[in-house]
Amino acid sequence: MDTSVALKLAKDQGLDLVEINPKAAPPVCRIVDYGKMKYEEKKKAQDAKKNQQVQELKEITFRPNTDIGDLEHKLVKAKEFLEEGNRTKLTVRFRGREVVHLNVGREKIEWILQRLDGMIAPNPQINMEGKFMSVVVSPTKKQV
Repeated sequence: MDTSVALKLAKDQGLDLVEINPKAAPPVCRIVDYGKMKYEEKKKAQDAKKNQQVQELKEITFRPNTDIGDLEHKLVKAKEFLEEGNRTKLTVRFRGREVVHLNVGREKIEWILQRLDGMIAPNPQINMEGKFMSVVVSPTKKQV
């Protein structure tokens, strides 16, 4: 259809001629109420954003000489974070000469990872950065 004819049709109906696909040959246009169309697009974008889930990184820090009772409390918090859908970073902070006993810190992290098994993605990697040993665990995908 000729552009001038399409514009006249739109004007007669009190609507707008909106170009939908300019790259097509010939370009695709539609006769619509432009304000209403923009409003509906905005509403769709808001709904999509509302249903979107943002994943945060929560951190739990402890030392290599932290007792089992305290670690169990930290484990409960880690489970809460994972159930909310957040990634969780477990960090062991070494002070002074504690850094010589890296195996103790690794054992504490592995103790927690063992108890989180089934809630976290498999095979998280333990990293050592300066005086901090850490591992970032992600929750498993929820089955719908």
